[in-house]
Amino acid sequence: MTESAGTATGTLSFGPFTVTPHERLVTRDGVALPLGAKAFDTLIALMSRPNEVVGKWDLMALVWPGLTVEETNLRFHVAALRKALGDGKDGARYITTLSGRGYCFVAPISHVEIPMERRPAPRVDPQLVKLPNRLQRMVGRDDAIAAASDRLVTSRFVTIVGPGGVGKTAIAVAIAHDLLETFSDAAHFVDLAALSDPELVITSILLMLGLPAQTDDPLPALLAHLRDKRMLLILDNCEHVIAAAAPLAAEIFHAAPHVHILATSREALRVEGEQVYRLAPLAVPPDNPGLTAATAQTYPALQLFLERASASGAEIALDDRNAAIVAGICRQLDGVALAIELAAGRVEAYGLEQTAALLDERLNLLWQGRRTAPPRQKTLQATLDWSYGLLSDTERLVLRRLAVFAGHFTIDAALDIVPDDRVDRARLFDAIDSLVAKSMVAPRPVGAMMRYRLLDTTRAYLREIEPDDAALAARHATYYRRWLEQAGTTWATVPSADERAIHFSALHNVRAALDWCFGANGDPCIGIALAAAAAPIFLAMSLLIECRRWSERALLAIDPSSRGSVEEMHIQAALGLTLMFTRGGSEAALAALRRSLAIAEARGDAPNQLQLLGRMHIFHERMGQFDAALGYAQQSLAVAETLGDAASIALAQSLLGVSLHLAGEHPGALRMLEAAWHGPGTERISTVHGFDHRNRAGISLARELWLQGRPADARQLARQTVTEAAQMDHPITLCIALIWAVSIDLWSGDLEAAEANIDRFIAHAESRSMGPYLAVGRGVKGELAIRRGDAAGGVETIRSCLRELHDAGYELLTTTFNIALVHGLLALGQVEQGARLIDDTIRLVAQSGDHLYMPELLRMKGSVLLSLPAPESAQAEAHFVQSLDLSRRTGAKAWELRAARDLARLLAGRGRRAEAAQLLRLTREGFAEGAETADIESADELLQTL
Repeated sequence: MTESAGTATGTLSFGPFTVTPHERLVTRDGVALPLGAKAFDTLIALMSRPNEVVGKWDLMALVWPGLTVEETNLRFHVAALRKALGDGKDGARYITTLSGRGYCFVAPISHVEIPMERRPAPRVDPQLVKLPNRLQRMVGRDDAIAAASDRLVTSRFVTIVGPGGVGKTAIAVAIAHDLLETFSDAAHFVDLAALSDPELVITSILLMLGLPAQTDDPLPALLAHLRDKRMLLILDNCEHVIAAAAPLAAEIFHAAPHVHILATSREALRVEGEQVYRLAPLAVPPDNPGLTAATAQTYPALQLFLERASASGAEIALDDRNAAIVAGICRQLDGVALAIELAAGRVEAYGLEQTAALLDERLNLLWQGRRTAPPRQKTLQATLDWSYGLLSDTERLVLRRLAVFAGHFTIDAALDIVPDDRVDRARLFDAIDSLVAKSMVAPRPVGAMMRYRLLDTTRAYLREIEPDDAALAARHATYYRRWLEQAGTTWATVPSADERAIHFSALHNVRAALDWCFGANGDPCIGIALAAAAAPIFLAMSLLIECRRWSERALLAIDPSSRGSVEEMHIQAALGLTLMFTRGGSEAALAALRRSLAIAEARGDAPNQLQLLGRMHIFHERMGQFDAALGYAQQSLAVAETLGDAASIALAQSLLGVSLHLAGEHPGALRMLEAAWHGPGTERISTVHGFDHRNRAGISLARELWLQGRPADARQLARQTVTEAAQMDHPITLCIALIWAVSIDLWSGDLEAAEANIDRFIAHAESRSMGPYLAVGRGVKGELAIRRGDAAGGVETIRSCLRELHDAGYELLTTTFNIALVHGLLALGQVEQGARLIDDTIRLVAQSGDHLYMPELLRMKGSVLLSLPAPESAQAEAHFVQSLDLSRRTGAKAWELRAARDLARLLAGRGRRAEAAQLLRLTREGFAEGAETADIESADELLQTL
């Protein structure tokens, strides 16, 4: 009781209500309101501070002095108070809620002093309370308890529905304890799980209430007893006696207006008055390679696992490495509390990794739980036996067949795969509807379509009952082959990662079908077609290792008569690409790509020929064979022109633009790249098998803009392409965008932006096991170290990176890393080594064709000559002039500025200051207004001194 309630001696009134604090009485027009003790104390606490916001913590301290209670209690009693007062009806307003602040009593209050003798508040008789003990702590269920409590207050009849082991009973018991004082007559818990006869339901309730159960028709006596009672009645585990429990609950609800009913069941009772609260499993961490321990610990499923493992004697120091293991266990157990508790109990004996391995091999349905648990919850097997035993024969048959699905499935997929002469489509519809109602199949809206899934624990149980049905598995694999063939033609037009995630939500089924096809009793012919259809989807999601594995298995299964087929063409193409990105420019990758291209040419398949020419272009580009890559790009344009459609031409323009850019032919590169970026057919120019060529054209165009003296435009376009690539959620495309964006950052002298982008690049490369890209990332880190003064560390890092890239056959960035290495060698005073390296690199560029960097190499050669113990100024000047002339001829304004700056510095040192100033001024004037880079700043500083 609050202090103000205890000291008040008069009668208070507001609206039609009279409050007598010392009698703990509230009346409306002379009729007493049925308020619980804490609801009354809440009213008095608010009335004692009218028109003043009372914070929720202050209010709880007034109503429950000296006790720590859940906020759920306060919300419940405020809701009960509002309902009793009719707050909000017919415009009446007494108590307002201020979100995040508290509550306020807003009605005018009249006060008349009437001396009265104070009486103590009535107390709940402990003998009338018949509840099980609540769990000492419930993980992740505060919102569920609050939501179900609120419904129970306002509607009086709530059924908590969910699959076995999800925690329905624990939630119901917690709610009952929280609301105990509200029901001053009694709270009763009736466990129906042990009943085998539905007719015993009413008998169990009578016995719990202490009433005789010998009459032939006990219902009138029960209703008469409850009619004027205020109590909470919990009916636990109704599913197996639902035929009797449902109508009885409805009778009680209508006959006893002050009895609140809280039921738990694996399916709704489906009677008038019932409000269904579906209890979802605990939230689990996502399957995210970058998951940290700090993030993982915010998920209730993982919290429960750690808590139960610790209680069982295991010591787990959660870190970023083992957080992924625990998260995987929780995901595999679908967040089902019972399953998590059982698995956590094994950690002390097996350790985390072995427990996870045991679950991967086989969900152990026989692991023992608590000795005090009900028999149906001592093991997962017992829980699932209980649920399965409640199904009809048809429902069991359909459920067993639905176990062929891994992850989500659509009703269309079920209708195509499940029916046969034993189950027609109409019976299948009815069975799925019933299985959803009984919490054996979980529905989930994804986009505009409803999808369904079996929990992994349920699926493992069913697969043991009926481990293999070859005809069903073949229908399943064939269905998803057809689905993939359709998806493979449309994925490139799906603009966002979220939409693609919906589009590819059936990928778990594809994996399961491939496993069966290439397994002991599978059908490899279906598997070959399935692998060919799956390859574009795996590559679209950058699942490189998985794509390579299935491609290799499919090629081993192809018999000689199937050589040269469309399926082989797609599988070889996928294998070549995945080998290229995961293992570099290997002979195996080149052989696979050549074989695929040969099949396309032999079949006269121009669209696939174009896609494969794009792959060959990228392969040779990565190998450092730039002239060969240019040849494939030119060939792709010829093929695209025969096809004639805008998208094909834009794709070829992208390839040719990139090659011309790397060849240092800037006018042609700019024309092609702008057409591929802005022209018709560019909305989604993709090879279908792994690239977005519009994005690749965009980031190459950004580099061209920088070279032509438009650094601000270049940086803006680079940011745009990186953002678009990130929105696609396609790591290969994003990595390509990021590494070229890093080059613009480094050229501009923005080391912080370069480091941020390269860190992001490395994270995505790691997430998809792209080995060569990881070496590239380390090489850029080495260049950053050199620029920041750690020449020794940077040189060693770049040398290690180059060795790794050479071994992988990845030579795309060899020239740029060599230039950085020369800078580092000069900083270390190793001028002779730098001189040899710059000469080797000039010869390499002349041979391979990446003439983009020739002006820079000539300029660097001049700097090296000036750094020799006996500087060769005349030769240095000649190289600066060569760099300057080549930059002007090719239109590389940024390279021209660097050469002009270094030449001006040399001329000024020889006393030719006016000539130097004129040279630098003319070169500087060619840059776009507002252009700012480290080169421009250094040129301006030099110009001021001249």
